[in-house]
Amino acid sequence: MQFDVETDVVVVGGGGGGLVAALTAREAGAEVAILEKSERLGGNTALSSGSIPGAGTRFQVAAGIADGWERLAEDIHRRTRGTAPRDLVEVLARESAPLVEWLVDAVGLPLDLMADLKKVGHSVPRLHAPVGRQGQTLVTGLERAAQAAGVLISPGNPVSGLLTVPGDDGPRVVGVSVGAGDDAEGYTVGARCVILAANGFGANRALLRRYIPEIAEAPYFGHLGNAGEAIGWAADLGAHLVNMGAYQGHASIAQPHGALLSWAAVERGGLLVNREGRRFVDETLGYSGCASAVLAQPGGQGFVVYDGETHDYLAEKAEDYRDLMHFGGVMRADDAATLAVRAGLDPAALEETLADYAEAASGARPDPFGRSAFGQAPLRPPLCLVRVTAGLFHTQGGVDVDAAGRVRCANGAVIPNLYAVGGVAVGVSGAHGGAGYCSANGLLAALGLGRLAGRDAARRLS
Repeated sequence: MQFDVETDVVVVGGGGGGLVAALTAREAGAEVAILEKSERLGGNTALSSGSIPGAGTRFQVAAGIADGWERLAEDIHRRTRGTAPRDLVEVLARESAPLVEWLVDAVGLPLDLMADLKKVGHSVPRLHAPVGRQGQTLVTGLERAAQAAGVLISPGNPVSGLLTVPGDDGPRVVGVSVGAGDDAEGYTVGARCVILAANGFGANRALLRRYIPEIAEAPYFGHLGNAGEAIGWAADLGAHLVNMGAYQGHASIAQPHGALLSWAAVERGGLLVNREGRRFVDETLGYSGCASAVLAQPGGQGFVVYDGETHDYLAEKAEDYRDLMHFGGVMRADDAATLAVRAGLDPAALEETLADYAEAASGARPDPFGRSAFGQAPLRPPLCLVRVTAGLFHTQGGVDVDAAGRVRCANGAVIPNLYAVGGVAVGVSGAHGGAGYCSANGLLAALGLGRLAGRDAARRLS
């Protein structure tokens, strides 16, 4: 087959997973090109908080936190009730600490251990995040490092499909076709390995209705380019699809501002109430696990209530929260009744709810929703409130991959020369909708698989 251009490795998609895969393969000596259909890199990584789980990092050791990959793997299995692919969970857990330290040491990213919070699904503090908690910091650093290493980066070049030739055991991937744009003709790129890093199908309502009807009509807050086409290309070659109903939702998207209210407001003792001023869910299900419960409330609306100490913490730590304050998204009052009036809630109901919650938090009575971890609750005045809705951030199901990121068929055979990372590949959130998502495991799967796939692709070239 003749190609217009040839290289060793083509990475389809320039988000965090694609950038890490490209940089890793380039470090190992491969000639690498990234093809990104959008005009700028980043994808869902740029829209995230940039937090990455690392189990057993030197930063945890310095903070006196005992952790290791086995503990992270066990946390994921517990959260997903054993429905996440075990081999993938183990290899990503093993890779997590080296990944974080490589990002700091080799890429130069300013990651700090969030030592004061365990975060959803994690039994110890292990999330490492950039100052300001913005994923764009990761993208900027990775893109700069990839360019310096000699990776060819081509935004505005939408891949339209995979190129294959017949092999002994089925089709063998030999490159990609790039669709014609408004001002350019299409062309082909030959590659010895193709890494699909084009994310999931969160922006594709038809696929959401097919695979995840419970969240299909919810507001979507992920990258608009996530149409699921790369999953379809792999499936057409026989790739096995796994846990397609899994997703990461978020139950605290400030309304109408659209800013993300950090779930630390809940982890530190806050609670969710509805328009009636009543609780409706065990908040320790996490921001993803609570998403469907928020959407089920009148108007698809909830209210996060927390105290002034947490407000001060968020104002110091989270840039998005400071933006939310600036635009008037945070209501404050010295007592529950005044806060309720300002938010349009029933004052008596909110006072009763907070009184019952305080008793549960202090151990005076069991929590009727089963919550057992209350952070710093009971809440102390002044009180704060943010009106929220819930939405979809990204899908967590995708094509089956082995421990090196190679795409697998239902019989376990790999499709030659084809890899998948990030939202194209199945994640580690299990088979139970949004309930299995542990904080930041989307970036663990994207960046961790990027390292594994880039490393393996380069090794197979030698």
